[in-house]
Amino acid sequence: MEEAYYSAYHDKTILVTGGAGAIGTNLCSALSDAGAKLVIILDDLSSGYTWNIPQKKNIMFVKGCVTDDIILKRVFFEQPQYVYHLAAFFANQNSVDYPEKDINVNGLGTLKLLEYSLFNKVERLVYASSGCSIYGSSAPLPLTEEFMSMNLSTPYQITKMLGELYCNFFFNHHGLKVVKTRFFNSYGPGEVPGQYRNVIPNFIYWALKGEALPITGTGEETRDFTYVEDLVGGLLRAGSYESAIGQEFNLASGVETRIVDLANMINEAVGNKAGIKFSQRRKWDTKSRLLASVDRAKKLIKYEPKTEFREGLMNTIQWFRDNWSHIEKSASFGPGVSSAVRDK
Repeated sequence: MEEAYYSAYHDKTILVTGGAGAIGTNLCSALSDAGAKLVIILDDLSSGYTWNIPQKKNIMFVKGCVTDDIILKRVFFEQPQYVYHLAAFFANQNSVDYPEKDINVNGLGTLKLLEYSLFNKVERLVYASSGCSIYGSSAPLPLTEEFMSMNLSTPYQITKMLGELYCNFFFNHHGLKVVKTRFFNSYGPGEVPGQYRNVIPNFIYWALKGEALPITGTGEETRDFTYVEDLVGGLLRAGSYESAIGQEFNLASGVETRIVDLANMINEAVGNKAGIKFSQRRKWDTKSRLLASVDRAKKLIKYEPKTEFREGLMNTIQWFRDNWSHIEKSASFGPGVSSAVRDK
């Protein structure tokens, strides 16, 4: 690989919690290609699938939850030097429906991982936070790291902020080298559609099945969609740049896209004639626009999102076509499907 920062992972042992998810599988594949000695995926498969895990000789999968001490002892026995904490009880609607599960996984699970990382002298822990959570609904755009809100609208948003606060404590009190990365509306190959999943995989899934794409709201709402390969590049930089330690920063595209434009783009790309249908916006969905500044990430780690939205979307649609049999078996939608079509 060309980028010099990849060399930081050569011959290293790296733990990736949530590594069977969409971002995790892409990250683990990149770490494997960077020459890692061992990449350990810890995942309970609540949002991931074994068929989606990269089949590479230096990747090891361990099924389990980040709240399970026996499992944590097992993976830390391998003495990882780097930890990427991507595991979470995802996402907003899921946390509204199951707030106790949310605090258990996102709160206690993060605390336990920080404790084990400190005890095992991990060189660096990169925490996957959520820019869609931290800033609340009234922050000025573009969203910058200097602004935060205590008026959050879901348990998921609350526990993502809690994770950042725990990271701050372990950095300031114990000297654990932590980095807090704030994701914005990730999309790309690897994300399976479902009731508590993001809008893009759900829209692609329904479009390929010839169904109308359900929009909760007016369609004028915008999101900052970030391609998974750009996120992975940011994560790799976050784990290698000294300037990132103790910092928080957005990983985003820095571009707004209207939901109605997204729906039309997907329908056109797959030839879906069923169009769009509208339903009432969900109570917790208080953000009409999302747009992030990536200036701090550019300054600290030379982050530069490279993927144009249409290109990333076409790549994702092709991944769906290539893996359709797996996706159709794995996609799970419960009652009230339309209430979950645009989770963040």
